[in-house]
Amino acid sequence: MSAPLRSLEGQDDAALLREIQNALHGLRFGSVEITLHNGQVVQIERKEKFRLQPPNNRSN
Repeated sequence: MSAPLRSLEGQDDAALLREIQNALHGLRFGSVEITLHNGQVVQIERKEKFRLQPPNNRSN
């Protein structure tokens, strides 16, 4: 699965903040990483973790 390619070049601060907010939206467990090159945002990466509960094997 690959993320859609978005151009961040020439975007203003408000547009960058919206992209970061979109990456955070609905995230319960995980992280958002912002990568800069020469002081410019070049990548926003969202890593989401899903916690699974073990099945309940007790018999009643």
